[in-house]
Amino acid sequence: MILTVTPNVAVDKTFRIEGFCLDRVHRPSSAFTVAGGKGINVARVYQTLGGQALCTGFLGGAQGQIVARALASEKLNGQFVPCEGETRLCIAVIDPTTGTQTEINESGPEISSRTVSRLLRCVQSLLSQQPFDFVVLSGSLPPGAPDALYAELIALAKQKGVRTVLDSSGAALREGIAAKPWMVKPNRAEMESLLGAPCIEEAECITQARRLCNAGVTIVALTLGADGAVLVRDQEPALMAVPPTIEFASAVASGDAFLAAFLWDWSHGSQPENTVGALRLAVGAGAANAAVIGAGFCSLESIQAYAACVSISVCD
Repeated sequence: MILTVTPNVAVDKTFRIEGFCLDRVHRPSSAFTVAGGKGINVARVYQTLGGQALCTGFLGGAQGQIVARALASEKLNGQFVPCEGETRLCIAVIDPTTGTQTEINESGPEISSRTVSRLLRCVQSLLSQQPFDFVVLSGSLPPGAPDALYAELIALAKQKGVRTVLDSSGAALREGIAAKPWMVKPNRAEMESLLGAPCIEEAECITQARRLCNAGVTIVALTLGADGAVLVRDQEPALMAVPPTIEFASAVASGDAFLAAFLWDWSHGSQPENTVGALRLAVGAGAANAAVIGAGFCSLESIQAYAACVSISVCD
């Protein structure tokens, strides 16, 4: 089982609008409303693969109730900390005719120091009650939450001997890396912002990933969208994975699908802790998610089919 911590949970609304443009009234050809936030997306795909997940984070207001009901309808287990204010709303507009994706994401509710303390106690309690294979710390932090929140959660998990996985950006990512999580999964833009160096060429991507390993991170998975992913683990050779060509639908949560599949295969694959196998399934899951509209609603069959077509090479 994994524990996912999503401080900035969201109600995710995705609209499919052919010919989307500004200064017009649009009527979507389809619309989806689901519980969202990176950790929830990870939990969704992890359970699709056959694993079990428990979700936590902050929930507040009427939007928080929508999230709670949506999770229950999907049979995704959650134990959340109530907060004042409204859980945020995130809107994505997909235009299949142009292949564009426009997102409008609210910042989230203001979180008090007392509420932050409640989340820390909640996670500590959950870690004491049952064993977890991983604690996944995902997404942005809501206003008021300290930049060091993920670092504090990493420390709590380490006390229980549980591996931590960090997928965030900005100061939260920087502070979290200083606490030396087991795994970090930045995308290209997040890595460039973190280290102030380009990640365009393959060699550059590997160099920047190695910098994080040298800082104490065991595994770095740098996701590159349609270009695939680079994975660096300790002193092992770097791996480059290239996904198959797909009919693109939406990039929302493809990184979360990648992370869920990597962790599932690492613990439950035919060869546990097999870096190549975990990377192959992860890139297949990212591709499968990008081929459908909806965050993390790719099927097990599609993940396996795309994974079989992933090309992996040793880079150094």
